[in-house]
Amino acid sequence: MDWWQAIVLGFVQGLTEFLPVSSSGHLMIFKELVGADAEGFLDFTVTVHFATVLSTLIVFWSAIRKLIVGFFKFRDSDEMDYALKIFVSIIPVAIVGFVFKDVVEGLFGENLTTVAIALVITSLLLLLSDYAAKVFTFAREEKNHARNGISWWQAFVVGIAQALAVMPGLSRSGSTIATGLICGVRRDVMAQFSFLMVLIPIIGEQSLDILKSLTGHADAAAGGVSLLCLALGFAAAFASGLFACKAMVALVRKARLGWFSLYCLIVAALIFILA
Repeated sequence: MDWWQAIVLGFVQGLTEFLPVSSSGHLMIFKELVGADAEGFLDFTVTVHFATVLSTLIVFWSAIRKLIVGFFKFRDSDEMDYALKIFVSIIPVAIVGFVFKDVVEGLFGENLTTVAIALVITSLLLLLSDYAAKVFTFAREEKNHARNGISWWQAFVVGIAQALAVMPGLSRSGSTIATGLICGVRRDVMAQFSFLMVLIPIIGEQSLDILKSLTGHADAAAGGVSLLCLALGFAAAFASGLFACKAMVALVRKARLGWFSLYCLIVAALIFILA
């Protein structure tokens, strides 16, 4: 991998991790476009994912700190309720990660056709989320009497959407945000919850990948990227992640997601035509 490829791929990861267009799918697409070697791509992916986790922690540090302090007071509070709902939301992805991850990844594969199909699914979810209040009766009725703006069942259903987003091209942020809006969660509530709920799974997944690398159990292709490329990719992903995280929160709160739906359809169509 060359230094400029690392910067491009890092920028793509940081930008698309928070936009509802699938970071994993775009990394695969741009890896092919820039001609990056497969060797060492796992190490690079782990590095840029940690960069976006760090950007999320910085953007939401005030809310995260408040949740941690409130949770460890071990008494009934809004912070305790919110933290427990986040834990409920990660149950599905924990089951997939520990029990079915290899099976699911083997079933879906990692080819661009799979990415295109998943992008179409992402597009449909985003389109539905814009019209949820008009289409779904329960979405109109839920607006929203639950504590902290999200109920236990909504948190769990959003967690299922996150678990299904293991499929390359199926956006994690897009799936969780769209599912929450379809279930009747308010936009302002879903904007924050969707990003906080992914922190634990992402940190856990990347920590396991690093552990595998350190213990020699990682994929054979997980070597060969220079420290310079890792550093440049990290910096690019962190900088673009800070921008994308803040921008996406504002977009979810105020704007329609239909434009991202159209973008996903266009990218999917181009893959079907050119792949």
